[in-house]
Amino acid sequence: MTYLNLRRSMAAAAGLAALAAFVNVALATNSWGGYHWARTTPQFTLKLGNNLSAGWQQHLSDASSDWNSPTVFGAASTPLLTAIVAGQSNKRCSMVAGTTQVCNSTYGNNGWLGLASINITGGVHITQGSAKMNDTYFNTSTYNNVNEKRHVMCQEIAHTFGLDHQSTDGSSQNTCMDYFSNTGANATKTASTRPNLHDFDELNIIYGHLDSTTTVAQTTSLSSNADVDANDDPNSWGKLVSQSNNGRSSTYERYNNDGSKTVSHVYWSLEAAAKCPSCDHRYDGGH
Repeated sequence: MTYLNLRRSMAAAAGLAALAAFVNVALATNSWGGYHWARTTPQFTLKLGNNLSAGWQQHLSDASSDWNSPTVFGAASTPLLTAIVAGQSNKRCSMVAGTTQVCNSTYGNNGWLGLASINITGGVHITQGSAKMNDTYFNTSTYNNVNEKRHVMCQEIAHTFGLDHQSTDGSSQNTCMDYFSNTGANATKTASTRPNLHDFDELNIIYGHLDSTTTVAQTTSLSSNADVDANDDPNSWGKLVSQSNNGRSSTYERYNNDGSKTVSHVYWSLEAAAKCPSCDHRYDGGH
């Protein structure tokens, strides 16, 4: 090989490597609005407050373990670890500063399966979060199976990390951050019940910088500002800002009296979405 050809080959290889790196970054696009926990260290631990009944305990344990195991999914590392701690909330699942509170209850025949909410200050910094599973639906034969519960648990807590969906069209991307439904004929399928490499790539992008302060609490207490919570009343969620084409996913924003913002991801039931995919399901009678 001539010197010129060698230089050309080396340049081409370098170009392909750069393209591959660019594609990898470009594909990791499931950030939720750039929202992230402020922190001063490259890796931090988010406390997950366990307010769950016995039937949900294992699903939280599995989800926490999966998000703490990047190498299982082909990733070298993760900036965000989780630790399950005693819950400090209640049925309403009030937020607790510096933590994500995880809850289940019979929240009512209101159309939603899962509800993840985060409180935002400074434009993008998460200060507290909550993840709720609605047993009014999960107690029914349609949704009461291990794989659907694991899928929803894995997804709802990950929204409070700052992750959005990889797909909302109902197809399986083999990540819990899609809207594949593990119900009916798919009830025995484990697809979409765990994170995938793409999710960890995105976390490393979201947390690829350090902040000058932290919103991850070392010690925690119940929030003294109750109006930051997204409660069981859908009217409290604020303005509908986005919705998936098939109606399974909606995002709401509400500005609070203290200047913060509460943002909520809602995972609607199959029935609510099918009745009127383009409607705001709070008002379409789908529940």
